[in-house]
Amino acid sequence: MRLNFRRLAAAALLALACHPGRESQTPPATADIPVGLYGAMSGSEASFGQATKVGVLLAADEINASGGILGRKIRIVTEDDQGQAEQATSAVTKLITRDNVVAVIGENSSNQSIAAAPVCQANHVPMISPSSTNPRVTKIGDSIFRVCFTDPYQGKALAVFARQNLNLTTAAILRDNKNDYSVGLAEVIREQFTKMGGRIVAEQSYSGGDTEFRPQLTAIKTAAPQVLFVPGFYTDAGQIAIQARDLGITIPLVGGDGWDSPTVIAIGGKSVDGCYFSDHYFVGEQRPAVQRFVSEVRKRTGQDPAANSALGYDALYILANAIKTAGSLDKQKIRDAIAATKDYAGVSGTITMGPERDPIKPVAMIKIESGKTQFAGWVNP
Repeated sequence: MRLNFRRLAAAALLALACHPGRESQTPPATADIPVGLYGAMSGSEASFGQATKVGVLLAADEINASGGILGRKIRIVTEDDQGQAEQATSAVTKLITRDNVVAVIGENSSNQSIAAAPVCQANHVPMISPSSTNPRVTKIGDSIFRVCFTDPYQGKALAVFARQNLNLTTAAILRDNKNDYSVGLAEVIREQFTKMGGRIVAEQSYSGGDTEFRPQLTAIKTAAPQVLFVPGFYTDAGQIAIQARDLGITIPLVGGDGWDSPTVIAIGGKSVDGCYFSDHYFVGEQRPAVQRFVSEVRKRTGQDPAANSALGYDALYILANAIKTAGSLDKQKIRDAIAATKDYAGVSGTITMGPERDPIKPVAMIKIESGKTQFAGWVNP
């Protein structure tokens, strides 16, 4: 979505003008360490914000129970932006100027992160987004980080998985032309799959919300690909799979993290068996760190943790490790320590912060089989 960056920059500068010198302040030596968390805790995107909060609070409790950082406990200060860009800007301004947080975790949505990040950048407050995948987020400035992979990174992983892990040579793409996420993934998949010696033999499109996909699928069937990339959302993937199977298309369908919802299986049923999608982590992965995390979240919520919970958990641990490495609450030193993160063994994979403050990490591939999801392995694009 287009944003008025002049307006956002003005808001950020106004925050500085109203609170001169505030960014250099640190909490008293005996105080807790305030860390801001902003996101949609209410509204249509509340499931994202609430899931992230679960992971962040679990990490904070674990860190504090083990002695805290620099002899202090971490205190999470939460602001609800209701999933609105303007509210996100206001929320971050409050966290920085009122609560004097040493860093900020958020937002989940790229739209809100792009709106609020200029305020963090202007105030030199490190910000770590758990799940904003748009490449523009970290380009806002050198204080802005993320722990999730970007859309192009994910698109490359999907192409690598189909070409190298599944050893397939021909592919078709069915993309949602009204969805920037879908169009962007399709472009990267096409480029990377071709670069690795594969061929895109058909490419069709639809519009999100469509219910009839048979004309596009009939054209795809005629081209006889070995795999069909469907880089859209879970709301469409299940129905596409049903209609593909009805037409006798038996090849695997492969999607991105937009498929990450039980709705895919609820709608698609047996039609999605043998299909794959990428994600930030897998709840059933047997690494001890993952199973410990899953167990703790289940105790707290009675549910399996969503990917946003895992990403929020990793974000706070990376921040805590950076504060420990910096040896102080100086925001510039904390920023530098986050940037130097290397081989952090997170729930969402082993994370090394890249030069553009995007993580270098594996992408989890998930297979649907017999109505259940199973771990298909990590891909390092």
